[in-house]
Amino acid sequence: MQVLNAEVVSITPLTEFVYKVELKPSEPAEFKAGHYLQLVLGEKDKRAFSIASRPSQKELLELHIGASEENSYAMQALDHLREHHANGTKATVEVGLGISELRTESQLPIVLLAGGTGFSYVKSMADHLAEIDSDRQVHFYWGVRDESALYAAEEMQAWAAKKPNFTFVPVVDNASDNWAGHTGFVHKAVLKDFDSLAAYEIYMAGRFDMIGPVRDDFIAHGAIRENMYADAFAYIK
Repeated sequence: MQVLNAEVVSITPLTEFVYKVELKPSEPAEFKAGHYLQLVLGEKDKRAFSIASRPSQKELLELHIGASEENSYAMQALDHLREHHANGTKATVEVGLGISELRTESQLPIVLLAGGTGFSYVKSMADHLAEIDSDRQVHFYWGVRDESALYAAEEMQAWAAKKPNFTFVPVVDNASDNWAGHTGFVHKAVLKDFDSLAAYEIYMAGRFDMIGPVRDDFIAHGAIRENMYADAFAYIK
């Protein structure tokens, strides 16, 4: 883990409630695809956010923060970053944390599953795999509440069009009548599309109350527990 001071370069809205934050660390950041950082608000107050950047982007860290008045955890962190941005001061971050980074030594095909801003966790992996021109099969499922939350759908679809081993599947819970794709819970789309998950390495990010049931459903569908990764596993039974 590195403790770094970082300039808040920009805070850009991606949707009504999701913001892209770019941080320029005081020295190159060392992390792996799938790691997270902690934003230090106080000695005993640290807020965790997945790093959306790929590991080669050592001098610019990207975060996606979903913040609303109902989510004080994220809103307070965003306000902290806004204050640093306005004042030209540096935030303190702890970089290179997590137990669910991409296993680069493996050759198994991959299922990436994200709910909401959990997208940033798997984006780092997808970016890294694309950068190294990996030939592993990658199936990227992104679940959101409504179509307006698919803020990076065009980017993902462009990747899928260029890379035959990359599949992007957006899943909308409350879909409009015009939506032609998967609907409902994102992991149910995975269960529908695969006869068995036994051969796959699976990476998951989303609300902790979502990850436990998803893990159990995937195991019932053949997934091997040792090939499943989520930082939430450290906190749930």
